[in-house]
Order: sequence, then C-alpha cells, then structure tokens
Amino acid sequence: MKFPILAFVVSLAVAPVLLADPGPPSARVTEIVDQYVNATQAQQEGLRGLSMEVEIDASLPKLKKQGRLHALRYISRLGEITYRAIRFDGDNTIKKDVIARYLTAETAAREGGKTMGITPENYRFKYKASLERDGNKVHILSVSPKKKRVGLFKGEIWVDAATYLPVRESGTFVRNPSVFLKKVEFVRVYEIQDGLSLLKHVESRIETRLVGRAEMNINFSNFTKKTAEQAQVSTAVEVQ
Repeated sequence: MKFPILAFVVSLAVAPVLLADPGPPSARVTEIVDQYVNATQAQQEGLRGLSMEVEIDASLPKLKKQGRLHALRYISRLGEITYRAIRFDGDNTIKKDVIARYLTAETAAREGGKTMGITPENYRFKYKASLERDGNKVHILSVSPKKKRVGLFKGEIWVDAATYLPVRESGTFVRNPSVFLKKVEFVRVYEIQDGLSLLKHVESRIETRLVGRAEMNINFSNFTKKTAEQAQVSTAVEVQ
C-alpha cells in the first residue's frame, strides 16, 4: 500500500493545468483571502448534522502491518466530530497505535475552533499561481502560521475562483496534536456539492514515536443529514 503524498496532485481525476498568471496585486490577494474566509465560515451551518461513511486504510511499512477501518463520521449541531466504528480488518497494532490515535488527535485539534482556522489571524498568505481544474479556475495560496499551535500547518490551499471554497489543502503540521506523533504531512481533497465543500479524500504520512512511519489513505462517501439520535455515534477515543 503506497501513496506518495508529495506527488498526490497527479492522482486527481483530471490533471490540473497551470495558467500563465503573474499573480494579482496584494489588494486582490487580500480580497481572495477575505472571500475564502467568508465562504468557509458561511458553510459551517450547512455541515452540521452531516453524517458520512469513512474508509481508513493504514499501514506501517517497516513492520509490514496493515489495517482497514470502516466507520461512520458525524458532525454534530455544535460542530463536534465523532466516529462510530463499524468494522475493522487487519493487524490490531494498526487499529490501536495508528488509527485510534489519529482520530483522537483530529478531535483534539478541532477543539481549537477559531484558534486553528485558516484565517488572517492565524496565517500569512502568499499568492503562488492559478490553475485550471475540471474546467474551473483555482487560486493557489501558500500559508504559513503566525504561531506554533496545534492544528496549524505550513503548506498551501487551493481556492475555487467561483465560490471561494477550498478544493485542496496540503502541508505539514507545525505542532503535533499528540505526543505519540513526531511529524504529520497531509493532503486533503474537497469536492464542492450544493454549495458545500465536502472532504472527500485524505492522504497522510505520519512519523510516530512508537511504531515508525505510518501511512494513511482515507475516503469519505455517502453524505447525509442526520440527527444525533439517528447517527448514534460514539467518540473517536472509543475506536480502540
């Protein structure tokens, strides 16, 4: 199971085409960032109550261990993310020392709320380029955090030029959400549906303190709106 994270861009459905764009003036960059922040904040209400299926494939290459978790992921009315494990196949080390720790770390990082949002309060932005993806123009911005906080990363974001919603995020966390993790690199791919930017795929390479390098490939599908009672989810820390 190999998925080179730094070359992930070539695995998109349609290879993006870089446009000959010298970049907008600084005032335009500020406008793009402001529109992006407004768009992402505006969609938060639409994401609440959303349930989806999650397939997590994880491996420890050096130990030659693999595992796959099928679960339900639920975003509550308060914006809290919880998981309910449905089925796991593979080595138990993957389940306990890779997947469970990753989900716990994700929950802990998101508890930061606005302190970890991709906003001018937390990041510096620089325009890198524009490209055409699936027939739509996309702005590419580099981001670097102003402070080393859990959940913040150094890397880049791709912003849809029509809706100003994210279509891709990639980078390295500047401060790890768990003492068990030494370094976390990731690529997140989003798909815009009905005015919402939905997380569809995550690839992550993680350097752990206990079991060496871990690789994860996560896919999200079957997005539906459910109440907390219908979802019947448990917290991420219970995926053990």
